[in-house]
Amino acid sequence: MSQGEVKKSGKRSQAVSEKRAAILAAALALFSRSGIHGTRLEQVAEQAGVSKTNLLYYYPSKEALYVAVLQQILDIWLAPLKAFREDFAPLVAIKEYIRLKLEVSRDHPQASRLFCLEMLQGAPLLKAELTGDLKALVDAKSAIIAGWVESGKLAPVDPHHLIFMIWAATQHYADFAPQVEAVTGATLQDAEFFQSTVDNVQRMIIEGIRAR
Repeated sequence: MSQGEVKKSGKRSQAVSEKRAAILAAALALFSRSGIHGTRLEQVAEQAGVSKTNLLYYYPSKEALYVAVLQQILDIWLAPLKAFREDFAPLVAIKEYIRLKLEVSRDHPQASRLFCLEMLQGAPLLKAELTGDLKALVDAKSAIIAGWVESGKLAPVDPHHLIFMIWAATQHYADFAPQVEAVTGATLQDAEFFQSTVDNVQRMIIEGIRAR
């Protein structure tokens, strides 16, 4: 392949990636607001700046597009848990996980809300991922927490319930953002409120699991 052909191939690949990203971003915005049943592919195509035919070239159906968005969300949502490492001190690792989860709520509120909506509907299109990759990851991280508990580095808490509590406490700020703003007058976009949220959620959870 000549240098010119390589450049053309690179530009084509970049254009495809940018188009996919635009479609997924538009789909996320619309799905998180109206759900899969309240969103039409024509709306996604218009917001993404592509034709419906072009959209269907990349995602052959609305369900395929919805699943692609959910899989992207799951990648974002699980990234902080994947970063949870055994070589950190237990309380340091958990504090960092809380901070990263709150950053996801701050930076990807639409993704969090759509994920919540899918869970409320029984996760019909995400069941395989939940019982596969998600469960395997949670089981692996729970084993780390269980090891800390057994060695006396943490209070005797159930690892799954600890993880569920962190999810509930951190995702609340995205999933119920209007309620949070109505009560406090602030959102996670406010740097001072974000830091206060991190400090308080960390303190309340850490004090509950600190070894005594």
